[in-house]
Amino acid sequence: MISLTPSIVFFTNPLLQNPNPSSRFTPSSSTPQHHQHSSSEEEETPLHLHSQLPLPPIKAAKRVVLVRHGQSTWNEEGRIQGSSNYSVLTKKGEGQAEISRQMLIDDSFDVCFASPLERSKRTAEIIWDNREEEVITDMDLREIDLYSFQGLLKHEGKAKFGETFRQWQVDPANFNIDGHYPVRELWDRARNCWDKILEHEGRSVLVVAHNAVNQALVSTAIGLGTEYFRVLLQSNCGVSVLDFTPRIEGGSPFVCLDRLNQTPNSPVGGSSGGRKTSKRIILVCHGFTQNNAEASNSLSGDKSMNMLGVIQSQKIAELLLDTKVSSIISSPKKACVETANAISRVQEAADSLGADSAPRYVEMKQTENLDVENILQKSNKDTSVIPPFQLGWLSGFEDTVLSEVWEQSEEAWRYLLKELSSDNEADRVVVVVGDPSINIALMVHCLNLSKEWMGSFHLDSGSISIVDFPDGPAGKGVIRCINYTAHLGRWSIPITRTIENDEALKM
Repeated sequence: MISLTPSIVFFTNPLLQNPNPSSRFTPSSSTPQHHQHSSSEEEETPLHLHSQLPLPPIKAAKRVVLVRHGQSTWNEEGRIQGSSNYSVLTKKGEGQAEISRQMLIDDSFDVCFASPLERSKRTAEIIWDNREEEVITDMDLREIDLYSFQGLLKHEGKAKFGETFRQWQVDPANFNIDGHYPVRELWDRARNCWDKILEHEGRSVLVVAHNAVNQALVSTAIGLGTEYFRVLLQSNCGVSVLDFTPRIEGGSPFVCLDRLNQTPNSPVGGSSGGRKTSKRIILVCHGFTQNNAEASNSLSGDKSMNMLGVIQSQKIAELLLDTKVSSIISSPKKACVETANAISRVQEAADSLGADSAPRYVEMKQTENLDVENILQKSNKDTSVIPPFQLGWLSGFEDTVLSEVWEQSEEAWRYLLKELSSDNEADRVVVVVGDPSINIALMVHCLNLSKEWMGSFHLDSGSISIVDFPDGPAGKGVIRCINYTAHLGRWSIPITRTIENDEALKM
């Protein structure tokens, strides 16, 4: 393996959280000028500003695939790992890495960056397999430094450190231990990694690292601060994909999160980042319609699903079989209603299929707030050249159109949170079936961002995205996965699609 010398920059200024939400959220991809590092600039730049510097310009489109390592021995024991190197992959972890290898076997990666820690390095070796190029290890990709916490069982950390451990749980962005702010340091380190990854000549890049650092990589790429730690989950061997597109005028590239946390196992089970949750929203994109198949203007009418769409809707229903769905809310559009009905039929048949012993009744609802096609049709642009399911497609619409979509999606989000807050049952799962534009807007609302972020997320036909609410609907949403498509099998879009020519991808 090739190793890069660590490039950790130290600052005297601590990261000060900006209390003004309107100025706190600034996408890195929106900054027009690339920041050229110099020693004097680094000494003067506060840590929180350095972490959100514009990304280096790129000459060609680049796709970066992030993978977390497989289950480790300390994962299994419930120990706090941090950047310690005493933990290795379990048999299960090696099996997860093998599934990831098979998932990515047809992808022609140009380069692989990996953390030098054994659990991540071994995962990278399994996935990289017999490719000729050497894996590049980089100390900046190591897991978060947790100092005195490392090696402790969680109950030991709570007993030994008391209020400090509680702060790590409830306010990690401001968590301080041994004179350090680990999450702030991590965000700065992740931002340093992007310089090296994006400046590498490879256009298809594999990065194998850890839970926290992969969260920080995703967040710093799309311009989210340390307050988003533990909001974008990374499961063992979960795959996240980021697309970087050059600007014609140069400067920081456009960034789109193609998917988040595509896991070897089903995403609908388990805890939410170690926390139990009883409230969940599952965002479903309807199956393919005839318009999709013909690659024609997707905004030309209310179409039913084609055969591929029917298969996709059945695959979604099967994925949710063992999840007790409380209600299904859909747009009144035909494809959405057909997808919702497919999910409902399987849910209500679950008793006879042996999923549980109690008959199920699923409440079905429709709301016009989930239908924004009439708004998108107001665009003066040729919508046939900005079809949905294309990366960053919402960026092609005028600001007036996006503002109207945004306002309607805000009403839809309030409606869904009210539906989730029903007192009828403690555990409540609400499935929402809509087109990609409304589902993207709903995720952006969940993250408490503004409409400018709608071009930073991508959804495919037949995909699901899951939002958990460990603190209830009034609390912060945790994104379990975005654009999950593994359930579609041979009918899904591959994780790493062929990168088109530069001119087609420039915006």
